[in-house]
Amino acid sequence: MAHILIVEDDINLGQVIFQELKRHNHEVELVENAEAALVRVNKYIYDLMITDLKLPGIDGIELLKKVKATNQGTIVLVMTGYASVDTAVVAMKHGAQDFIQKPFGLSELVQKIDDALSIKRMRNEIDYLRHAQEDIIYRTSDIVGVSSALKKVLKMAEKVAKADSTLLITGETGVGKGLIAGAIHHNSSRASNNFVQVNCAALPHNILESELFGHEKGAFTGAVRTRVGRVEQANMGTIFLDEIGDMDIGLQAKILRVLEDREFERVGGEKTIKVDVRVIAATNQDLFSLVKQGRFREDLYYRINVVNIHIPPIRQRKEDIEPLANYFARKYCREFNKPRMEIAPDALRALIEYDWPGNVREIRNCIERAVLLAEGDLIRLQDISILRPNNAVAISANETPSAQNQKNLSTLALTEREMILDALRKNDWVQKDAAAMLGISKRVIHYKIKKYGITHPRWIKNR
Repeated sequence: MAHILIVEDDINLGQVIFQELKRHNHEVELVENAEAALVRVNKYIYDLMITDLKLPGIDGIELLKKVKATNQGTIVLVMTGYASVDTAVVAMKHGAQDFIQKPFGLSELVQKIDDALSIKRMRNEIDYLRHAQEDIIYRTSDIVGVSSALKKVLKMAEKVAKADSTLLITGETGVGKGLIAGAIHHNSSRASNNFVQVNCAALPHNILESELFGHEKGAFTGAVRTRVGRVEQANMGTIFLDEIGDMDIGLQAKILRVLEDREFERVGGEKTIKVDVRVIAATNQDLFSLVKQGRFREDLYYRINVVNIHIPPIRQRKEDIEPLANYFARKYCREFNKPRMEIAPDALRALIEYDWPGNVREIRNCIERAVLLAEGDLIRLQDISILRPNNAVAISANETPSAQNQKNLSTLALTEREMILDALRKNDWVQKDAAAMLGISKRVIHYKIKKYGITHPRWIKNR
C-alpha cells in the first residue's frame, strides 16, 4: 500500500485513475488543481504524486518544483498530452521520476507506479542499510535446536507469520527473540520488503524518537539534513521493536498511533506520513506489571499482545546446548579460517551442566573464545571459559592484573588477554595489524579489547 495524490483537472479521468489505484489497495486522494494539491502536501507526506502538467492556475511544472522543495522523498509522475516529450524532459530535470503520455492505458500507468514505488523502497532500504550494523534475517531452518519447547515456538511462529497481526515475543535476554522475529518476517507476505530492528533499550528517549520516526532538517542541533526514520524504512515490511518495555511512556503513544492509524510525523515536522508496517515487539520484562506500575500504557499493551510467543531460557531446554555449541564452533572456525573442530566429551558435559544465564548469546561468546584459542582440531575442557557476569573485570593495558583479578579471571582468559596485548605491542598498537597477526577479524579483536578493558594513550587521544 502506498499513499498517493492525484492532481488532474479532468475529473472523469481523475476518477478512473482513482478507482484503479484503489483497486490495487493504495490509499488515494484526488484534487483538481495545484492549489488544492499544495494544501494536501503541506499536511501529508505522500509516497507518490501523479500530476497533469497542464493545470489551471499553477501549472504542473511549478507544482513539481514546490513539492520537491519541501518533500524530497515524494516520487512524482507527470502526465502530458501536449508538446509531449520536451515538456516531460523539463519536468524530469526538476525532479520528476517518470512521465506518461496521454492517452494511456491503465495497466501502463499502474506498471509505472509500481516501478516508481519499487525505487522508493530501494532508497529506503539503502538508507536503512547505511545505519544498520549486524541485522541478519534468519529463516526458520536457520534456528538451531532440537528441544520440544523450541519446536513449539517455531511451529507457532510459522502459523502466525501469514496472519500479518501484531505480535509480542517474550523471554530472557539472549534467548533469540530477534531470530524468531526474523523468521516470522521471512515467512510472511512482507518477506520481500525490509525487516528493520530497533533496540528500544539502547538509546535515550530523544534519540530513540528520531531513530524511529526520523527528523526534519533543523529540528535540533546537529540535524543538518532530513533523516528517514526506521518506521518509514520499514514501510511495506516489518519493524521489530526489541525491549519495548524500556520505551519512554510518551513515545509509546506515538507507537500506538502507528498501530491504530498507520501514521506519524517526523521530529520537528508537521506533515503526516502514512505507513503500512507490521509491528513485532519483544521484551524480557513483565509488561503487565509495568502497566500496573504506570510505566507502560495499558492500551498499547493490549494492542501489541494480540499473539504472545514465549521463548523458554536455555536452562529449561538443555537438549539445545549441544547443537548450538556445534553450530557456533563451525561458524567461528570458518570466520577465523581454522580447520573444523569437534568438542571433547568432557567439555560438552561442562557446557550442558552450566545454566547459561546469558542464554544463546552467552553460548555463542563462549564458543567463540574457545575456537580462537584452541589448538588442533579439538575443543577441550581447558579451552572452555565460562565467566559469570559478576566475575568479569576490566583491566587496563598498563596495569598488572591484581591477585583478585587473577582469581576472578580464568587462566584461559588471562592467556587470551596476554596474547592480544603481545600482538598489539608488536604491531605498534594498530588493531587491524594485531588482528591479522592473530588470524582473527578486526571485529573480534575490537570485541576482545573492549571485553578486557584494554586501553592505550594513542587511542584515547584520537577519539
